[in-house]
Amino acid sequence: MLFILTAAAAAATAQPVQDVAYEELVAGRNQAAIASITANSNLDADNPARLINLGVAYARDGDMERARQMFSAVAESREVVELETVDGAWVDARELASRALAMLDAGEFRTKFASR
Repeated sequence: MLFILTAAAAAATAQPVQDVAYEELVAGRNQAAIASITANSNLDADNPARLINLGVAYARDGDMERARQMFSAVAESREVVELETVDGAWVDARELASRALAMLDAGEFRTKFASR
């Protein structure tokens, strides 16, 4: 299962709608996504949409340790935040992060995105 969070996901965290590199991730441009997210000073460092999308980009780019750090930060959060996924579903950020960690453990990011 692939999940990339939309700009609305950032808004759900009580911030104005912000760029969380949705377009770049959908296009498979992982380095551009990383650059876009890390350069966006309007997103709080602990914004769950930011962390999850950054984790997805790192994982796709082969940096599993950084991806794990991003996903773990969200999974361990006490804050309840519902985020919108690319398929329009609203899901607790901690659940999404837990799924992403399971995907990392199963090697799914390497398998699904090795050709990108």
